[in-house]
Amino acid sequence: MNKKKWIGWTIAIILLTNITTFLGSSAISLAMPNGKVIITRDDYNRFLEFSKLFGIKEIIQQRYDGEIDNAALEEGAIKGMTAALNDPYTVFMDKKEFEEFNAQTEGNYSGVGLQVQAKDNKIIIVDVFEDSPAKKAGVLPKDQIEKVEGKVVSGKELDKAVTMMKGPEGTNVTITFFREGKGSYDVTLKRSKINLVTVKGEMVSDNIGYIQISMFDEHTGKNFKKQLDTLKNKGMKSLIIDLRGNPGGLLDECVDMVSNFVPKGKVIVSTVDKYKSEKKYKSKGGNYIGLPLVLLTNEGSASASEIFSGAIRDYKIGTLVGEKTFGKGVVQSLIDTGEGTALKVTISKYYTPNGENIHKIGIKPDVEIKYPEELLKKPYNRETDPQFKIALSIAKKK
Repeated sequence: MNKKKWIGWTIAIILLTNITTFLGSSAISLAMPNGKVIITRDDYNRFLEFSKLFGIKEIIQQRYDGEIDNAALEEGAIKGMTAALNDPYTVFMDKKEFEEFNAQTEGNYSGVGLQVQAKDNKIIIVDVFEDSPAKKAGVLPKDQIEKVEGKVVSGKELDKAVTMMKGPEGTNVTITFFREGKGSYDVTLKRSKINLVTVKGEMVSDNIGYIQISMFDEHTGKNFKKQLDTLKNKGMKSLIIDLRGNPGGLLDECVDMVSNFVPKGKVIVSTVDKYKSEKKYKSKGGNYIGLPLVLLTNEGSASASEIFSGAIRDYKIGTLVGEKTFGKGVVQSLIDTGEGTALKVTISKYYTPNGENIHKIGIKPDVEIKYPEELLKKPYNRETDPQFKIALSIAKKK
């Protein structure tokens, strides 16, 4: 049954509850225009839970003196339901929002070049892409986004704010930021094409490789493997993996990447849903098991970054250096809701190999060292990066 017919039948059921016949404890007979319909008592009770919603919709149809867009009413009701969950990761996306979401996971989009996260109901910048409009305007990590085009946004509206910042290449968007010590400030940015290079690698000494991963999109796994092979051919004997400012991404890509270092068959991460159903994601095995590793993390390392870090930590195959991670230990599923729309909904919690759920807790590094605030205000220089220096010294001893 399609969505419109389902809604129509639902309204009819609500309006015709005065002519129902109860059939024992498990079924109800409803008198409908085309005859009787039998539904379960549970379904009937679920319909009753939303009787006010459909009742108000009927009042609007009968009384409202103005144009009514039924599709807009429906979308507004759905967005209201997801917002009421107070979960920034569960959101209904209209056609435009879904298209832009897909563009980012595919590795390119038009926007201003910011990686953001929701924390304490605020939208926090965790990374600013090189050569992006935001970078050129002097926007810094840890700045907060207060408004987009004059509209106040919060952590509950993370996806909405991201969508508002994206748009056609060459168009402008005004964003109100907040920075400690500076206060609120407005910046008008011209959107440009953002081509995400999610994996960058190089040798940082004669035998130490370095790979930076900015997010886990659909190309990250294969590009990571290419970088591993390239660095091995250049003499890599140990590896620094930089996950700072990486907000996560696709779970399968993360599992593929961790498999390079974890013996085949060992659990990398497991998920448990509301029905206590468990799913285990196991290593596929790889050619780099035993390679000495150092991982760089900070509070911008979230979700898939934490799955990566948790597996490396639990199996004791690497050293974590930097700051405690963000603490996102829940998993979302993307459900096609028809007509180009989709529902991204939290469906389970994930657990590290040792059985730890790190949601709102994060992962503490083995060697904790803060990145100085004053350095954030300057162009990045690896020579003055205290976290990288410690990571390099550890890698040299492995």
